[in-house]
Amino acid sequence: MKKVIGLLAVALLLGACGGNDSNNDAENSGNEKLTVGMECNYAPFNWTDPQSNDFNVEIGAGEYCDGYDVQIAKNIADALGRDLVIAKMDWDSLEPSLKSGSIDAIIAGMTDTKDRRENADFTTPYYQSKMAMIVLKDGKYANAKTLDDFSGATVQGQLNTMYDTVIDQIPNVNHAQPLETYPYMIAALKSGTVDALTAETPVALGAAAAHPELAVVEFEDGKGFQIDLSDTAVSIAVKKGNTELLNSIQEALDKMDENTRTTMMEDATKRQPAEE
Repeated sequence: MKKVIGLLAVALLLGACGGNDSNNDAENSGNEKLTVGMECNYAPFNWTDPQSNDFNVEIGAGEYCDGYDVQIAKNIADALGRDLVIAKMDWDSLEPSLKSGSIDAIIAGMTDTKDRRENADFTTPYYQSKMAMIVLKDGKYANAKTLDDFSGATVQGQLNTMYDTVIDQIPNVNHAQPLETYPYMIAALKSGTVDALTAETPVALGAAAAHPELAVVEFEDGKGFQIDLSDTAVSIAVKKGNTELLNSIQEALDKMDENTRTTMMEDATKRQPAEE
């Protein structure tokens, strides 16, 4: 009888220690992890959710990360047979974390540039967009068509990105101090601190969809910013010299057709929360 009671006690103890969340499942799966860094604050590429759903990934402290980048990361992790871990961090922390080995890859709407290639290797682009401007729907610049129409405007871009440096192409522009995240930038636009924000098209369209008081100015060819198309293409970064991981990720990326990626971005834009 004591032996039976003892076995029951052990069974109950084991049951009580069972995984309570997806993180426990990942830890117990035996699979190698793929740790991907992103802001979780750059919708529709990535954002933070307060509740779990079929699309997002838990990032700790009762938060979850979703977005186009997350869906790309999930597909790649599945193809590699790894358990996906999303590391939420500031934009400026992404490259140092990759270099130190704290994360395996960056999937964060990042452009492959000469400077970044000093510390990272990049895949081919997984998304190509154009440049646009976010303005107030009822504001002075709502009907703008060219860069000249923004002459004298106060324009803001994201810190340490091409979206800040191109602002000086606007004649007589008042180049506002760049901010680190688009939620802060959108707040500045809505408060009247700035007149317009530079952004890539999906970010601009997502912002307008989430905030009815905003509108998007898209330029015809030759009337907008003069940039190389590669400047608006985003790629996946891995630590420089990690050829094995780079090739594995590239192979998984190559298996995702363009229609699938386009649909994923459209769905992410519709799904993003208003506060992003």
